[in-house]
Amino acid sequence: MALELSRVLTRNERREHPLQQLFWECTVRCNIHCRHCGSDCRQSAITPDMPREDFFRVLDGISRKVDPREVLVIISGGEPLVREDIVECAQGIHDRGFAWGMVSNGLYMTAERYAQLRDAGLRSLTISLDGLEPQHTWLRRHPDCFRMADQAIDRVVADGNRIAYDVMTCVHQRNYGYLPALRDHLISKGVSHWRLATIFPVGRGAEDEQLRLNAEQFRGLLDFIRQTRKEGRIHASYGCEGYLGRYEGEVRDWPFHCAAGVTVGSVLVDGSISACTSIRHNYKQGNIYEDDFMDVWEQRFAPHRNHRWMKRDECSHCKHWRYCEGNGLHLRDDDGRLLFCHIRQLEEN
Repeated sequence: MALELSRVLTRNERREHPLQQLFWECTVRCNIHCRHCGSDCRQSAITPDMPREDFFRVLDGISRKVDPREVLVIISGGEPLVREDIVECAQGIHDRGFAWGMVSNGLYMTAERYAQLRDAGLRSLTISLDGLEPQHTWLRRHPDCFRMADQAIDRVVADGNRIAYDVMTCVHQRNYGYLPALRDHLISKGVSHWRLATIFPVGRGAEDEQLRLNAEQFRGLLDFIRQTRKEGRIHASYGCEGYLGRYEGEVRDWPFHCAAGVTVGSVLVDGSISACTSIRHNYKQGNIYEDDFMDVWEQRFAPHRNHRWMKRDECSHCKHWRYCEGNGLHLRDDDGRLLFCHIRQLEEN
């Protein structure tokens, strides 16, 4: 019944497509070199950051058609904190009436920078922590990445409920066995929300077999999340991607649906208008330097809002299509072929 209700709500949401979350890829520069980076190499690290005034004009245009209080802006990258003007970026978003949050690896999240961002209206924050120090450092490949991320988490926790936050963990073969230890570490720090996700095979994430769980480990991960939720010491959840069959309703707070291009939009560093920032570049729908963002939002995004084109190849006769509808769009390659199927992995021996 829950899946059927979710299906109806999703269909209605696609028709109305209210813009609720807007990602701004403000830079593609980064201060670390993660093994699993999901970039599809659409931009070089030497690509200039988007001038903040250009993004502000997008927000001004959105405000003429949508109440800014109904849209959460997420500053992403790359690593947003490499921008020297990041506080000015944040303040400009806040001054226009938009709530805003950030996704960060925490390396540059000093006490001073955190205080500046909080004073500029920071409302939500995701910090990446992919294990205890050996596992996190192996994946992120920077000697200070664990210490700084760990300290950034302490600052957020010490703030109480002043901002919404979670800790994000990318699970792979090298940290899979340490999840109980990481869980206990986060609980000891007072972390309330923990999000775990698998690494999808794109960019550098497609190059190393150690980054992908086998079928037994994937089921083990979902069992671990389910048990952790039952224990109630920390609110754990699986990431937003993928229909999970029998695990639906047990490892996250909502049934699977892909919100990309339905309630989630993005402005990429080159001005491209897209949906989730993980989606391949050739699914972009326009460009802010040529188009009005809200015109594009209202009139385009057909591949995101009608998934019938995905019913091909292995999806064409799949018994799970009714609730999966082809998985997340970020898991489709440039030709629309499915890169990864959660159900297939769950059913493997």
